[in-house]
Amino acid sequence: MIEYKKRTRQQWIIRCSTIILVLLVAMIFLMLVKAYIDGEFKTVESLQNYIQRYGALGPLMLVFVQAAQVVIPVLPGFLGCAVGSVLYGPWIGFWCNYIGISVGSVIAFFLAKKLGERLLQDLFSGNKYKKWAERAGKSRSYAVFVFLAMLLPLFPDDYICYLTGTTQMTARKFIWIVILGKPWCILAYSLGFALI
Repeated sequence: MIEYKKRTRQQWIIRCSTIILVLLVAMIFLMLVKAYIDGEFKTVESLQNYIQRYGALGPLMLVFVQAAQVVIPVLPGFLGCAVGSVLYGPWIGFWCNYIGISVGSVIAFFLAKKLGERLLQDLFSGNKYKKWAERAGKSRSYAVFVFLAMLLPLFPDDYICYLTGTTQMTARKFIWIVILGKPWCILAYSLGFALI
């Protein structure tokens, strides 16, 4: 009975947190749609001028959106990297993206650590979960695999963050993997999109 109440409370917390994140992301999205309708995005310069009106909140919004897109894996992270690079240039965009994605990765890890395999089964299809969980269980060098997932572009690293939370890997080791592995892919995106 106590275990059931604990699980119910955890599910309620996750649902409420997810609703709050979705509402905040939707609010930012609606603000951007309104700005688009008002003609604020005709050129890159007009978009940059629009975002600069928000001062320090502009980069913070990007950090928040990047963290949210890892925790709620709906959009690919490279889209946020493109936006950050176009709006703030390759260096400021890189730092906003890196901080946001890293924070989101750590949150995903801790959510899975706290809520276990049931969360992964709710977030991802059963076949996908079973396939990746089996690989993680068999791998002798799972930490190397996670590092490569963070390092390489277009890898399903949001899912890997959640999956790793259900393994025996310590939080400290995972955080170091994110800190050391994540910046290179994000930097490549930031510089690449700045050149386009």
